[in-house]
Amino acid sequence: MFHLQGQQKLLLLEKSLRSCLPESLKVYGTVFHMIQGNPFKLKALVDKWPDFNTVVIRPPEQEMTDDLDHYTNTYLIYSKNPQKCQEFLSLPEVINWKQHLQIQSSQSSLNKVIEDLVAINLGKVKQTQCFLYMVKETAKKLKPSLLDAKNLILSSGKPKCLNQEMFKFSSLDVTHAALVNKFWHFGGNERSQRFIRRCIQTFPSFCLLGPEGTPVSWTLMDQTGEMRMAGTVPEYRGHSLIYHTIYFQIQNLKKLGFPMYSHVDRANRTMQKQNLALETIILPCDWNQWNCVPL
Repeated sequence: MFHLQGQQKLLLLEKSLRSCLPESLKVYGTVFHMIQGNPFKLKALVDKWPDFNTVVIRPPEQEMTDDLDHYTNTYLIYSKNPQKCQEFLSLPEVINWKQHLQIQSSQSSLNKVIEDLVAINLGKVKQTQCFLYMVKETAKKLKPSLLDAKNLILSSGKPKCLNQEMFKFSSLDVTHAALVNKFWHFGGNERSQRFIRRCIQTFPSFCLLGPEGTPVSWTLMDQTGEMRMAGTVPEYRGHSLIYHTIYFQIQNLKKLGFPMYSHVDRANRTMQKQNLALETIILPCDWNQWNCVPL
């Protein structure tokens, strides 16, 4: 096992992961932000270097003090050969299988390895699969071959005018974490709210303020650089506010050069329609999350 430290090695890792897109997207996005300053203090572990097979991004041990906090205890994995990564992933210094944890990856082919490791460690696992989208501008920059006819989604371009007397573009602050947490599909508890608060403090966030001066629609980023946790309060749904918010987010993140991508639940028809209107492409791989719990 090798712990990659220093800008030079992370840049080499980023270059290698870029050549493996889109399957490496979750890890690539994370490494990109590690190079930008690594605000979550994440560690990059590989089985060998420089010709690695598997890379795991994880928090430092000193931050993983709550065995029940799978939001903090999150691992990002990419493997060039998923059938040959079980030995590396079984190492306790790579993944602490005794904790509640989650694994995210753009590779559904990791499923059997993860299920086997959870069984060996006498736990249970639940896999969630979602559609994975990339903003066309990001695809054009990182992987132009993704911009073929079967992946392209026709865009209606710039959104219709917003009533700017009623709604104002702004950013979230930590006092809004409870609101985001309330409507986040994966949240709704104290640990998720703590995670959301940290994301708001660390990364760019975007929202629309309603007439009362409070957020009515929002979107933010997590430690992997993914655009996540988008939502609109029920009384303002049906007015395409989330479209305006995400469009505003994309325009601003584009200026920063960030890779832009997101996932949408397979049952969430509303957000799938919003992605039809935005300049995104649907990727041939999935967004995967495995929630692992020791028994």
